[in-house]
Amino acid sequence: MLNIHRRYCTETFDAQGNLASSRIHVPDDFNYAFDVIDEIGRVEPERMAMIWRNPEGEEHDLRFSDLAHWSDKVACFMASQGIGKGDKVMVILRRHYSFWITALGLHKIGAVVIPATFMLKEHDVEYRIKSAEVKAIITTTVGTITDVVDAACANLGESPLLFLMNGSQYDIPSSTGTQYDESLCGPALSGPDGLFAATCSRPGWIDFNAGVRRAAAVVGRVKTHIDDPMLIYFTSGTSGEPKMALHGFDYPAGHLVTAKWWHGIDPEGVHMTIADTGWAKCTWGKFYGQWFMEGCQLVYDFDRFHGNEILALIERYHLTTFCCPPTMWRMLSHEDVDAYDFSSIKRFSTAGEALPPDQFDFWLEHTGQPIYEGFGQTESPVIVANVIGMTPRAGSMGRPMPFAHIALLDEDGNVCEPGEEGEICIQCCPKPAGIIYEYYKAPEKTADVFRGGWYHTGDVAYADEDGYFYYCGRNDDLIKSSGYRIAPFEVESALNRHPSVRECAVTGVPDPLRGFAVKATVVLEPGVEASDDLTKELQQFVKRNTAPYKYPRVIEYVDQLSKTFSGKIRRAKIRKVDERNGVVVNEELDEDDA
Repeated sequence: MLNIHRRYCTETFDAQGNLASSRIHVPDDFNYAFDVIDEIGRVEPERMAMIWRNPEGEEHDLRFSDLAHWSDKVACFMASQGIGKGDKVMVILRRHYSFWITALGLHKIGAVVIPATFMLKEHDVEYRIKSAEVKAIITTTVGTITDVVDAACANLGESPLLFLMNGSQYDIPSSTGTQYDESLCGPALSGPDGLFAATCSRPGWIDFNAGVRRAAAVVGRVKTHIDDPMLIYFTSGTSGEPKMALHGFDYPAGHLVTAKWWHGIDPEGVHMTIADTGWAKCTWGKFYGQWFMEGCQLVYDFDRFHGNEILALIERYHLTTFCCPPTMWRMLSHEDVDAYDFSSIKRFSTAGEALPPDQFDFWLEHTGQPIYEGFGQTESPVIVANVIGMTPRAGSMGRPMPFAHIALLDEDGNVCEPGEEGEICIQCCPKPAGIIYEYYKAPEKTADVFRGGWYHTGDVAYADEDGYFYYCGRNDDLIKSSGYRIAPFEVESALNRHPSVRECAVTGVPDPLRGFAVKATVVLEPGVEASDDLTKELQQFVKRNTAPYKYPRVIEYVDQLSKTFSGKIRRAKIRKVDERNGVVVNEELDEDDA
């Protein structure tokens, strides 16, 4: 292997051999597609980059030379259609292999990639087109996203260029009008001759696969600068319209530490991250850093998550590293975990939300492997994590990553003492690689997060004496009750340990006596009935498993929790519904308030 990542970072180690610092240095004209992917493909053309599978039986094994070749063709095709440097291109391709090749091709011509989820609605698409001034959209035929895009474009004076990629998955409902040729699915599409093979047509759309196959395979290097816009992610938007997080061409290098020290990518192993390509967790876990480390990754292009399928893939492909969000760890734990072979696994990891301690304990007990938690944002690479050489602690995100100075700051900008809650902040003089350049077209929001020489994440945590961080929640999620600051996650973690609770969300409701009181919105396990007795039991359970004053004085039972497209709980929406319904607690203070 090339150890290509060593060209772009300088690492130092402590006396025990653990990572002490990692400084990223990329040249001004760095372009990940040319300098990493093409370079690996040139020197080691047979090195495997991706094992791609779908439930229909379609199989593709992509080498780095394949990525280089096909991304050249995408670059040439898009350039022939008038797409060039600085143009915004929204890409909605689910987990199809074409997403990675398309993004690399757009990087080569200096276009700005806007990944988006296939679950968007008409308003979401229209908002993104207008806000980001989208020039082109590339979507899959799978599902109904093309109908959604057409409806959104009908509301505009001028539509972006529309490209349609035939995803060839014939068992997923579609309303594109495309007649699928089932002979193009399954083993018939395996091998290099099958890539981008399935064509399609739709009025007003350009056949993406046909165009890519016809395109030239040699592209000249377009001059780009690391400060040029490369990628825009629309944030999840737990409240209000999502912001546009803009990253430059240095962004991929920021994930070098993510992959090497948190995921622990084995260049000779196989990694899998569960994430849709519409979300930043994809670029965190299955794109930039992993290929910086020259590793191979398994991508499974499923429509619906089935835990037994994922566990079978871990066993079948002898995964060495595996990452998924806490919600999916919980879903996987409902399967017969002991029936699967995890002997190839060297490292489990998770991010996206705080990992409940009961899940940490479950997987350690059943597989002998701890889950190494990490924390970061759409606006950043991993910020806090349990890295190689650390012993993870249940409930802890780990320690600050050593790519920059990261600290907990109080409201006056002072560094917090152990046990004191503060905002996670990153010193940005200069700005480390991987941190956003700005919120596109939102200077006030940009100034709000970049102030005093720091990037302010808006997330609150506290540290123990050994420097391990423990997540509390977003600034606006913290509940201030009777003079206490209560983190929703602490109460949720306690409730999630109860066998009757499937998942829950904790918020604050107005209380004339306390200011706010703790409310839990609970989804029960199948077959469990809500009752006053169960409510009392849950309240007493929380009192026994965390500080008594944190117990939920209000418990509401629901069939499901409101979540963002990326799976995060919409606590803001719960608060709004409670406000609209006039939910107020009014009872006397008790000994738990003391």
